[in-house]
Amino acid sequence: MALARLARIATGSTLLVAGTAMLVLPGPGLLTIAAGVHVLSRDVPMAARAKAWSQRKLQERRSN
Repeated sequence: MALARLARIATGSTLLVAGTAMLVLPGPGLLTIAAGVHVLSRDVPMAARAKAWSQRKLQERRSN
């Protein structure tokens, strides 16, 4: 169980770092950052709050 959590945190962190690098390098940076936050949101409360906030903002934009 702890090994799976560690693997998710490592994967999410790697995706965040890669996405940040892709903001200045070629690649889908924002999409990769979103994937990293999604993976991390299961184990990291701050990532879960960021995911919930972004989902609320997207819902507000869709309703306008």
